[in-house]
Amino acid sequence: MEKLRRKHPRPQFIRKNWTSLDGEWDFSCDDENTGLKNSWQNGFTEARKINVPFTYETKLSGIEDTSHHAIVWYQKKLTLEETKNWVLYFEGVDYQAKVWLNGQMVGEHIGGYERFSFDLSGYQVSGENTLIVRVEDSLACEQPRGKQRWLKDNFGCWYVQTTGIWKSVWLEEAGSQRFEHVKMTPMLDEDQICCEIELHDQKVMPDMQGLSVEIELFFNDKKIQAVKSLFQHEMMPINIDTRVQEDACWGTKVWNTNTPDLYDIVFKLYDESGQLIDEVFSYFGMRKISIKNGRILLNNTELYQRLILDQGYWSESGLTPPSVEKLELDIEKTIEMGYNGLRKHQKIEDERFLYLCDLKGVLVWSEMPSTYTFNDIALNKFTNEWLQIVKQSYNHPSIITWVPFNESWGIKNISRSKEQQRFTEGIYYLTKAIDPNRPVITNDGWQHTISDIITLHDYEENSTDFIERYKDSNKIVGGSHQKAQQFNKDFFAFADGFEYKGQPIIISEFGGIAFDSGEGWGYGNMVADEKAFMERFEAIHQAIQELPYVTGYCYTQLTDVEQEVNGLLTVDRKAKIDLEEVKRINVKRLD
Repeated sequence: MEKLRRKHPRPQFIRKNWTSLDGEWDFSCDDENTGLKNSWQNGFTEARKINVPFTYETKLSGIEDTSHHAIVWYQKKLTLEETKNWVLYFEGVDYQAKVWLNGQMVGEHIGGYERFSFDLSGYQVSGENTLIVRVEDSLACEQPRGKQRWLKDNFGCWYVQTTGIWKSVWLEEAGSQRFEHVKMTPMLDEDQICCEIELHDQKVMPDMQGLSVEIELFFNDKKIQAVKSLFQHEMMPINIDTRVQEDACWGTKVWNTNTPDLYDIVFKLYDESGQLIDEVFSYFGMRKISIKNGRILLNNTELYQRLILDQGYWSESGLTPPSVEKLELDIEKTIEMGYNGLRKHQKIEDERFLYLCDLKGVLVWSEMPSTYTFNDIALNKFTNEWLQIVKQSYNHPSIITWVPFNESWGIKNISRSKEQQRFTEGIYYLTKAIDPNRPVITNDGWQHTISDIITLHDYEENSTDFIERYKDSNKIVGGSHQKAQQFNKDFFAFADGFEYKGQPIIISEFGGIAFDSGEGWGYGNMVADEKAFMERFEAIHQAIQELPYVTGYCYTQLTDVEQEVNGLLTVDRKAKIDLEEVKRINVKRLD
């Protein structure tokens, strides 16, 4: 199953019969917006080849054109059997997609970072079928962009845009009566997993009384529990005991950074005659995140977070990972350097990355790509997509923190704007309504409103100045702390009207040291050689590690990204410094 999960685009929700559509497609830009007028939805001939899921801007796409094209089209021939029910899945398309099969529209979707799907039943024919996808993207700051530029050229820490299909596409055989989603909530203290099931499209099955659900739990390939229940209503909670008997031991297998134990779980759906009509293979981890007395606890034990900022860019493929092996390499390098987690910055990563973090026990902060203006359009686009992302990523045990906002991007007047403050409060409470267990950070690094963790971004390069600034915690959270000079000189830890409530404090961006190579940029003065790099690196880490009220940190950053050259690794994942020394410094606080 592990091999299959590394391959499947949705490793926590696998059906037996599925087919990847990644690979060669026909592709065409539609700069004059004449495709619909010329009936390209029925098929088009003036096309070049593109390697999906890589976007036309990247080398691995086979095109490598970094200019902006607002409308692009994709075409692929599919051989299908009309008697089978196929579901078409897109893991990520940026930004607005319309999909046709054999000239008939099967659906449309708005949002660049969430998964979506369409039933092909009723549209497909036996034999050859023509699949058409039209994608419209823009440079508008109202849509969640993350680190995608909205100007012609790169600037600051914003990079080449991502347009069109940028994550995997696949087909699954599944009937209209099927599992749509299962929400799995670990209840560690009770030795139970709570499963809440949603079925697909209630319009096709108004009477659910005849349906039944069976759930099987496995640990190390051994079945430990099986529960069968009539399906009475959607999101009906089904609690299952997770205790495992091994030798003389009897208890729940706990997921943590040292022993990331995972359970396998199988969901089966039966019709009123007892016939199996759907089966999904998944997994979960039993772990608990909580906050007590200003400290973050993992499984009721204090957790000190040693995170690294990870933007997930590659020179040959932009935001799209070149391969699962390249994703795994980043995680292995993170572990090798002594970090116990990462902040996935301004990106919703390939779900196979989250699976690998689940598998290896790496903590993840999941962060929403930002908008860059505030109005009703931006508010609606952000909210709709964020809530779907939280739902889709909820079951991953590696995710321990939600980060909907970063550095006032898209909410630049939050310090005094009541509308923007209420927006962040609304997102906080909506997120907590879906997931009351994980911490939520509003406005990471800058002026916080309501927030479970107080996070500070400070790229001070002089450790002596850093110690002087942070030695008195009252100055940090009392509203009088002014931020490092690199940012707004009027920075405070809280927006007007908000104050410290005893939350944990984390330095969630710092460092950003870069070598003086004559190209690119880093934070503060560049260094001449590895000796100078490591002296500054160790000194600033020690300054943070010795602060008794700080519960963790996040170093900027794992790799170089385009013009930003402050990674511990190059964009091609070559180490710039001795990684063993990085590990020694990271784990020093544990000695």
